[in-house]
Amino acid sequence: MSTRSALSAQITLVPIGYVRGGRQEIRDDSWDQETARIVLDADLLEPSATQGLGAFSHLEVIFHFHRSTRVRSGAAHPRSNPHWPRVGILADRTQHRLNHLGVSRCELLAVNGLELTVRGLDAVDGTPVLDVKPYFEEYGPRGQVREPAWTRQLMSSYS
Repeated sequence: MSTRSALSAQITLVPIGYVRGGRQEIRDDSWDQETARIVLDADLLEPSATQGLGAFSHLEVIFHFHRSTRVRSGAAHPRSNPHWPRVGILADRTQHRLNHLGVSRCELLAVNGLELTVRGLDAVDGTPVLDVKPYFEEYGPRGQVREPAWTRQLMSSYS
């Protein structure tokens, strides 16, 4: 598929809720200290949508980086740090992606109807939430995980 036809394809996503509370400003580190709520849309979801969710300790949340305005399509130093190698956009987890999609694993603290209280969600107040999935350990990586040293340095203060 050519770049032109790929860019003309459209996918419409509807937020199922929004992040409320927690961090107001975009800052890269210390997300594990943040507690926020995900308020799900009662016009889209029935109250029973969260039934059984409280049995899980963690969630995977898919969201839209709604305040990101930059798009990167090639390679750059992660966080503009020249001590780390230049890597392509698909080898980085930056918000400056073409579709501005984020995925975060966070701790589920409470379920109250269509309101989820979470800790460690790396999304700011007002962030549109596209989906919420319970974390199953079996969906985690199988076998040994390999990653470059710079990612350990980057993540040392992230959470």
